[in-house]
Amino acid sequence: MPCVCICVFMSVWARGLQVCPGLTLPKVKGKCIPALAGFFFLLSVTMTGCFLWQYHLRKAELGSSDMEVISETVRMCPRYPEPVPLQHPLPVLKEALEKVDRLLQQIMPTVPGLTAMSAVVIYNDTVLWTGNFGRKNGSDRASGPPTEYTIYRIASISKIFPTIMLYRLWEEGIVASLDDPLERYAQSFRIKNPLETGPRPFWGRLMDGLEEGAPPFKSTTVTLRRMASQLSGLPRRLRSTTLLWRGSTEDALALLQDDVLVADPGTRCHYSTLAFSLLAHVLTRHTGNKDYQRWVSENILDRLGMEDTGFDLVPWVQARMAAGFYGSGNPAPLYDLGWYRPSGQMYSTPSDLAKLAMVLLGSAPQSVLTPDTLKTMLTPLLTCPGTYFANQTGTPWEFHGQRGYSIVRKDGDLDGYAATFSLVPQLKLSFIVLMAGPRPPGPDLVTQVYNVLIPAMETAFREVERSLASPPNPGPYLGFYTYANLTFYEILLGPSGVLCMQQFGPQVEKLIPAKFRTLKLHHLQGRVFQMVVDKEFPCVLPLGAAWLPLETQHGQLLNFYPFDQRGLSPGFDAPGLSTYKVLRMAQKPVFKTAA
Repeated sequence: MPCVCICVFMSVWARGLQVCPGLTLPKVKGKCIPALAGFFFLLSVTMTGCFLWQYHLRKAELGSSDMEVISETVRMCPRYPEPVPLQHPLPVLKEALEKVDRLLQQIMPTVPGLTAMSAVVIYNDTVLWTGNFGRKNGSDRASGPPTEYTIYRIASISKIFPTIMLYRLWEEGIVASLDDPLERYAQSFRIKNPLETGPRPFWGRLMDGLEEGAPPFKSTTVTLRRMASQLSGLPRRLRSTTLLWRGSTEDALALLQDDVLVADPGTRCHYSTLAFSLLAHVLTRHTGNKDYQRWVSENILDRLGMEDTGFDLVPWVQARMAAGFYGSGNPAPLYDLGWYRPSGQMYSTPSDLAKLAMVLLGSAPQSVLTPDTLKTMLTPLLTCPGTYFANQTGTPWEFHGQRGYSIVRKDGDLDGYAATFSLVPQLKLSFIVLMAGPRPPGPDLVTQVYNVLIPAMETAFREVERSLASPPNPGPYLGFYTYANLTFYEILLGPSGVLCMQQFGPQVEKLIPAKFRTLKLHHLQGRVFQMVVDKEFPCVLPLGAAWLPLETQHGQLLNFYPFDQRGLSPGFDAPGLSTYKVLRMAQKPVFKTAA
């Protein structure tokens, strides 16, 4: 028989039920039967650790003997399906991408000054969809639409690159620790911290008096990682400067000596353009390289083939740019950010940023960081208060919770332009949108897009036909098994040699739908198998006054015992379910109902 969905646990106790061979349950007469049946049911649940499934009774209302009837939306599982290769176009994805296209088309004309928009959806190492809307030059009616190769200013998305630089130098040993204090790389760094609450760091004590004639000072806890994650406490900008300031790093450090931190480092999320620019310039000087832009070009852009990404708005770049506008409809000037360039000067295209997204998702053939470092870079560091614009902050990301996933996001807004670079690492999914004009007000555009994409990706992953491995020799595993004569299973050979495990018994067949009694066993190595659900299934299966959480079993391991003299495995354990000694039976048990 074909293997379908999932194996379930159920006590075989029933009124006067007998199981042969191996167990005879006593006949019980009169009013004791329901109570005794309930006792054995609860006993079996307790003994087995809910192998293979745990039952939950619905909560009764206080003072009521009747079970509360709960009406709830059925949620499908696996809750966070594992990304798998997809053959695009899939109908469910095609429909979702069409919805995204319509959404962006509808938003464009409602935003004054928004004249051009380009967006891209990436899954793993593939561009699933690109959308281009409006006109490349909104003031020229003869201008054509933008394309995925149209250049836009990306504003604060530029902050991704100093962060990659920090992690890369850490991998190479040029930076000793991500949590090094800034003073280690800029000895003249001083700033007042009137809000300090923690003990003085050991590094600060070592730095005391290093400069001749300088009074002892308290080292801050402004670390490199905190600078890259909006946790440094540094002000948004240097005092008395604008984003067009053209001073030097030495000038910046001098200005900071009479400034104050706005938060004790590491304790509060506070957005700082200053922190990223200072980090980039200090790290560049530490490498012996005098040009941050050159380092980024040689170590990131050239390596990833991001040919249309850079800093300088030279004539050929401007000729390919979508013209930026204010909400008033007036054209926005192309400011040069001077010393603050690392934090917001860069330009790029949807095509180039798609390459970067694939690298950060770990899906591209090229790389700039190791997989372990990427995981560190994509991990949130602190939960932010409700007044902050993100749920959590990281390096350099803002994290937003949505539909059970953490959306890794970097927004950028600069005169005449708005942009968002976002990832959902669990789904290997990315959405990037670049705009010439202001960001749409009202409901967040990116959130609306993910509300369409995430359910579609989950459905696609759950419905895809999985490639499962069969054991070299299935014979030693085939047969009937029981756990303490309470639950019964048959392991049989399914299609393509893949093993299936089917639970059976009168009560199981009475209460559990057929498609939830059988699952497939994916051979991993030796005598170890993984229980797999091919298609999506309800996370919780209602069973009258109880319910069955089906999602627990998907992905659990079965460890079969060494073969006996007959060449058969005597049984198996399910350690992830705290269940041991599920033993082979000589033959299929016969269930008899007492007269």
